[in-house]
Amino acid sequence: MSIKVKRRVHVAAAAIISADQQQVLIARRPSNVDHGGLWEFPGGKLAPYETGLEGLKRELHEELGVEIVCAQPLIRVHHEYPDKHILLDVWQVHEFAGEPFGREGQAVRWVPMSELSNYPFPAANLPILRAVRLPTEYLITGEEADEARFDAYLERALREDKIRLVQLRAKQLDEATYLARAQRALSLCREHGARLLLNGEPTLLDHIDADGIHLTSERLMQLGRRPIAESKWLSASTHNQAQLTQAAVLGCDFVSLSPLRTTPSHPEVFPLGWHDFQQLVERAGMPVFALGGMTRFDANHARAVGAQGIASIRDFWK
Repeated sequence: MSIKVKRRVHVAAAAIISADQQQVLIARRPSNVDHGGLWEFPGGKLAPYETGLEGLKRELHEELGVEIVCAQPLIRVHHEYPDKHILLDVWQVHEFAGEPFGREGQAVRWVPMSELSNYPFPAANLPILRAVRLPTEYLITGEEADEARFDAYLERALREDKIRLVQLRAKQLDEATYLARAQRALSLCREHGARLLLNGEPTLLDHIDADGIHLTSERLMQLGRRPIAESKWLSASTHNQAQLTQAAVLGCDFVSLSPLRTTPSHPEVFPLGWHDFQQLVERAGMPVFALGGMTRFDANHARAVGAQGIASIRDFWK
């Protein structure tokens, strides 16, 4: 009995971001190809011996008439179809020369980030839709007992550091105090255009209309299905392949993966290091934030090995 080997296809794709960081360019697939009529992030198959960036530069010139000036890795997505294995090598393009238009007759459109969910995409593009809407810096709040000081630290991070993704972590508080803090934090986040995730039971969303829930690794492994609505963001703490697999099963929108380095809070935990971190991120299938000894100076390195960006308490909470 012969075993049929799936065809492997390596595709480079671009999330081209507008100058105001509010819109992204998408293109409609021709009706005579697979997934015809659906929308996608522009790009195409790599030629032999091309790197992802080389292939992307060629494809964007051929398809859109633009030249890449500045680009960074965004996410790599492995997706299995019945007849083939697709690797989407996705880059975020911040600067380009030229005015994009459909040189091959395809429809192209600038779309607000908030409206991407209104457009039908192939299944392999779904992790890209999550990644393009997420920032590269993720604040986990510190264990601050004084409420006035907590509010001041959060407001400073939102205003001065331009943090746009916050996890409210306060394990020392009882539920009533946590909910009161969460309500104030949500007001501050709304004021600055940031998203707030609550670290706790999913039922917290019955009391506070935050943007989502963050699951501890223990809670993650206990669940059998996604515990909150698809309209909310679901994240989780992960430390190994089993937890990353479980996060995918639950449909987590993104995760943190730690510890990348040894940290003062957990000196006994052996760090992953960049090599093992990259190997785990490669097959995660969702945006991953590097956590554990990270500072904003590590952001570009983290992006280069496949991460969405960095998550930190100490570097943002001061």
